[in-house]
Amino acid sequence: MATLVFSSSLLLSSPPSKFSSPSLSPLLPRFSLSRSSALSSSLSITPSSLTYPTPSKRFALSALSVRASAEVKKKVLIVNTNSGGHAVIGFYFAKQLLGSGHEVTILTVGEESSDKMKKPPFNRFSEIVSAGGKTVWGDPAEVGKVVGGAAFDVVLDNNGKDLDAVRPVIDWAKSSGVKQFLFISSAGIYKLTDELPHVEGDVVKADAGHVGVEKYIAEVFGIWAIFRPQYMIGSGNNKDCEEWFYDRIVRDRPVPIPGSGMQLTNISHVRDLSSMLTLAVEKPDAANSRIFNCVSDRAVTLDGMTRLCAQAAGRPVNIVHYDPKAVGIDAKKAFPFRNMHFYAEPRAAKDILGWQGTTNLPEDLKERFDEYVKIGRDKKPITFEIDDKILESLKVPVAV
Repeated sequence: MATLVFSSSLLLSSPPSKFSSPSLSPLLPRFSLSRSSALSSSLSITPSSLTYPTPSKRFALSALSVRASAEVKKKVLIVNTNSGGHAVIGFYFAKQLLGSGHEVTILTVGEESSDKMKKPPFNRFSEIVSAGGKTVWGDPAEVGKVVGGAAFDVVLDNNGKDLDAVRPVIDWAKSSGVKQFLFISSAGIYKLTDELPHVEGDVVKADAGHVGVEKYIAEVFGIWAIFRPQYMIGSGNNKDCEEWFYDRIVRDRPVPIPGSGMQLTNISHVRDLSSMLTLAVEKPDAANSRIFNCVSDRAVTLDGMTRLCAQAAGRPVNIVHYDPKAVGIDAKKAFPFRNMHFYAEPRAAKDILGWQGTTNLPEDLKERFDEYVKIGRDKKPITFEIDDKILESLKVPVAV
């Protein structure tokens, strides 16, 4: 049996209860940020937290996370969404499980012949098949029919956002003898707080669809785990995040950032998300009845993200700030990230699973920019109607 080696200097003394009101160990330092401080706030970070992993360290950590830690290999079913940024989680998770010797079937919502399947990560599913995995398509509500009565040890639902969508999968899994149920939820269900980062056990929005799913899983399954991701990066992701910045930087356009640009967010490489999920499969007892923030252990400001994208592209950047209300635009439509501090930490995964992250934004953004250029997006005509409205209100000129 292989062994995962990790630092003994972890900060968590014990994980919070499954659905308790927020209570934090005094050993868990938190950053204090005012909810009204989207435009200005202070943050204290120790010097040791300001260094990105070196390539050699990053390789070593990745190797540790991929190493099979259990002699018993599992049969895993991944119910995968066919849209949004989460689809790439199932792709990476399948490949990592297969690399660790497990059997994998990935069920993607919809039809194999649909236009969506021509886009990443679906157009790379041959990598799963060549590694020994199985790919099927269909309706998760009829999951038993789609998989042809096959038996599984573990099921991951990486598709549903509410109980109506996930309940059929949960009920089928329970009745079919599945031993462990995993669910991709969202860190977006945390309530606004004056203390950041969000940690496992913090209060969530009671009316959020994911919350209903989480509670039902805990009621039905004996062995389960919940994962709450934020933003992610990685080859095969088909949701525009870093591309939004590249579109403007390569065309020498100003990059309009809402607020002060000092808002903190969290961006993780999807390989870190999949390694966390794999550890839960290989350590089911440790992961049981736990909630894990499926995120990087680093935060980045919105201005910092802009500068890192410019660095990856090898271009200068002109950042301009604006007040969405003053301009009269919806920030959700004008910008790919939330216009607020939105930052969780993976404390439970580090303490309970021995997980270690390998996300390195400067390197990861360079990889994504190379792919951006490879597909020719830097040369495609793009309109910037909302940007133009913002820049006009600010009286910022735009080069023709």
